Parts: sequence; C-alpha cells; structure tokens
Amino acid sequence: MPTPILQKLEEEIQALEHELTHELPKELKRARAHGDLSENAEYIMAKQRQDFVGARLAQLKKRAADLALVNIDNIPKDRIAYGSKVVLYDVDRDVEVNYKLVTSEESDVSKGWISTTSPIGRSLMGKKVDDTVTATTPQGVREFEIRSVLTIHEQN
Repeated sequence: MPTPILQKLEEEIQALEHELTHELPKELKRARAHGDLSENAEYIMAKQRQDFVGARLAQLKKRAADLALVNIDNIPKDRIAYGSKVVLYDVDRDVEVNYKLVTSEESDVSKGWISTTSPIGRSLMGKKVDDTVTATTPQGVREFEIRSVLTIHEQN
C-alpha cells in the first residue's frame, strides 16, 4: 500500500492521541473546577470531544491496520482492481471518461481518482475490457462500457 496514505493516517493518529492524553484531561480538569458538572457546558463539551476523539482514533487505527495488510502482489494483473487506470464509455452521456481507482483517502474526483468503494468504483472491481457495468450513483443509474484497463502492475 502506498506509504503516503499510511503516513497521513499515522500523523492524524498521533495528533488525536496527543489531544486525548494531554489536552483533553487539562480541559476536563479546568471544567471540573467550575463546580456542578450536570450544568457545566464546558465539561459536557469536553467529555463529548473525548468520546469523539476516542472513537475516531479506533477507526483510524483499524483503517491503518487494514491498509498495512494490502499486498500489491495480491492485486489482480488481468482485471480492474486498486490502482487501475480505466477508460470508460459513458453510454448515457456519449462520452469517454478516465478514472484511476484509489483508496477512499486518495480519492479526488477533480483528478479522476475515484475510490474503489464509490458506486462506480465498486461496479468496476474485477471487470475486464469490453465488459459493461451499471452503477447507481447519486445522479441515478449510469451504464459504462470498459474500453481499456491499465492495472497497477502495468504502470511505470
């Protein structure tokens, strides 16, 4: 898996861990000093933030662990998968579109980088040239013909 994604996740994990172990305890201590906790908005907000940060940390750590397990050698060499660059014919719009399938952290529609978990990305996974796929997007059902595929193994 590309290291920049894991580095980005690790940076966010470190920042949240610092907040959880250093900043929020100080905030909670200050808020407790104001007295009655049941009506202390500052304390309630700090506790809610603490819960959120804890949940986000767990989510990021799981995602980083999942990404660390991805082995490029296990990505198919003969069909669409993570890292593939594809040229599709959009049947409804009568145009060709180019996409690169990436992780959700890398997705950037303006660059044509779509997540493997997006509606179009999911519909393309495992497909080959000349296959037709249908994807249900927020704009409705779209049909594509796969014109070309360049897998991650064929790039560079």
